[in-house]
Amino acid sequence: MEIRPILSAMFRAKTAPLLVAIQIAISLAILANALYVVKLRYDAATRPSGIAREADVFYMQVRAVRPAPHAEAIAQQQRDAEALSAIPGVASVAWTSQMPMSTSGSTSDFALDRKQTRPSIAMSTYFARGNLVKTLGLQLVEGRDFNPDDVVEFDDERDDPGTKFPRAVIITRAAADLLYPGTAATGKTLYYGLGSDAPEVRIIGVVDRLQSTGAQAGATAEYAAIVPLRISMTYSRFAVRAEPGQRDRVLAEAEGALRNAASVPRVIRARTVEGDRTLRYRNERAMAWMLVAVSLLLLLVTASGIVGMTMLRVAQRRKQIGVRRALGARRIDILRYFVMENVMITSGGVVAGVLLGVALNQLLVSQLELPKLPVVYILVGAGALWLLGIAAVYGPAWRAACISPAIATRSA
Repeated sequence: MEIRPILSAMFRAKTAPLLVAIQIAISLAILANALYVVKLRYDAATRPSGIAREADVFYMQVRAVRPAPHAEAIAQQQRDAEALSAIPGVASVAWTSQMPMSTSGSTSDFALDRKQTRPSIAMSTYFARGNLVKTLGLQLVEGRDFNPDDVVEFDDERDDPGTKFPRAVIITRAAADLLYPGTAATGKTLYYGLGSDAPEVRIIGVVDRLQSTGAQAGATAEYAAIVPLRISMTYSRFAVRAEPGQRDRVLAEAEGALRNAASVPRVIRARTVEGDRTLRYRNERAMAWMLVAVSLLLLLVTASGIVGMTMLRVAQRRKQIGVRRALGARRIDILRYFVMENVMITSGGVVAGVLLGVALNQLLVSQLELPKLPVVYILVGAGALWLLGIAAVYGPAWRAACISPAIATRSA
């Protein structure tokens, strides 16, 4: 088929083809970047927290109505842990100051040297009584877990952290890679905080993953440390791992067990790790679905534009179609003409869309610190729009090919 007559016809009435090409370009730029953002949001919402079999883990938050002295609070923590452990179907219980993805917790600064004026890393800090690794099912990739001698009991009102503080710490692989790239982290020394009185701690183990309480975007979400500290607070948090399939039953019995373990009224709340994940990532999921909806609407609008343009051009060329059919043009010839015309318009829009998509991604990278758009998303988007263009034009083009020469000539 001759390309020159098609180009000549488009240049004589170039407004409609140009508008469709621009629409395709804008759609491709938005579609490619939107799908990539959807992928990033999905990856964030489904990334591992470090907790093995999240469906088996929940935690109880217990808040005393009135503050208790240190010794009494520590003793009550022990009674609560024993009460939870006694529930049939409980595999392990651990007191902890915070939980991954709970959006509530603390972060501490760590330094490689006491002379530093700025921290080397800020890590989500989990105070635990020694068995948090087992209860959460964290995977040790270096070193060992805590033993009873590593755990330090700390009275926040009387003890000085400079002189009484745990000397052992477990950190995540992400934190170890940042602090000691290319070398083992176990046995290395860190300082909890800044200044000459910052407590010295030694890394005794590295876990593969443990998300922070905020589970923020990027590698910082896995900068976490576990400190073997037994401390009295107005509240306690107990992570509970149930036997497979027993979580809901154990969860139903846990509140009663905790109330029976104390003689004073307390506020008790239960939360599951699955529930925390849903709440933490609901905005990511909402944004992903919104972008999917926008992408589908863009495709629908683009397809509608191609169909509308083709129908308009068919209506404008009924006389020419009739003449060509009277001179012996076959239906396939008419169909090929309009399909080829649309292929040329779509290809031009796709080329412009690739350039526009890259430019849009550069803007997002600079303003929102998103990763660079992989080429595959541009290629997939270009292929999708190119196929959409062909599919959208086929119906109107086939109807044009089916116009009777006599009817087309009389209607002209």
